[in-house]
Amino acid sequence: MTDYTNLKLSIDGHVATLTLNNPPAHTWTKDSLKSLKRLVDDLNNNDNVYALVIHGEGEKFFSAGADLNTFADGDKGNAITMAIAFGEAFEALSNYRGVSIAAINGYAMGGGLECALACDIRIAESHAVMALPEAGVGLLPCAGGTQNLPLLVGEGWAKRMILCGERVDASTALRIGLVEEVVDKGDGLNAATALAKKVAKQSPVAVTYCKQLIQASRHTPPAQNLIKEREAFVKLFDTSDQTEGVTAFLEKRAPTWQNK
Repeated sequence: MTDYTNLKLSIDGHVATLTLNNPPAHTWTKDSLKSLKRLVDDLNNNDNVYALVIHGEGEKFFSAGADLNTFADGDKGNAITMAIAFGEAFEALSNYRGVSIAAINGYAMGGGLECALACDIRIAESHAVMALPEAGVGLLPCAGGTQNLPLLVGEGWAKRMILCGERVDASTALRIGLVEEVVDKGDGLNAATALAKKVAKQSPVAVTYCKQLIQASRHTPPAQNLIKEREAFVKLFDTSDQTEGVTAFLEKRAPTWQNK
């Protein structure tokens, strides 16, 4: 298994599980961000993996984001390096060809929450706390937080969390649409894995196309996406999975996907 800095990867069947492992708070470093980008690239090239689950080691932290000691010297060059590393890592995660699920098993603060925001789906344990507190230390979320959070919770709640530094608990996060599900403490990884296994029942090629179309709605007018939607539908007829899916349905059996 490839070594990724502060990240532990395991693969079971069609599901990859990424454990954030930089105790005590699983903060991100330049090396771990580069490792995340490389890890996602590796998974994109693994046709047997259809879904990715991300959680933090232990029960207290998903991730506390960046270690503020990194910015204590005020070095602008270092800030540029870290901002680029955060952006490239989480954009790679957002563009992962499969389905990514964040199991938020504790505090998800700053870059930790931005990691979860870059995932397709978020499941929070009941004790989880989420925030983007950067403005409170004279900084701002630079890994997609100002853009991804409003898409989920609306401008008002995004401003409460970013401009007012408001923390939200799991129940509030569910109510405002920041997470899709809340489970009991300790059940996040199991719930996320169970959901990830459902992805294996879907054609991975079709899922990739669908995900691209859904995310395109963030920045492209519906009129253009409707054309792309029809084009993608027709393109699927060039794939083995389309033939297998229809044949399996007519033969009343489970399909065997090839991700091609």
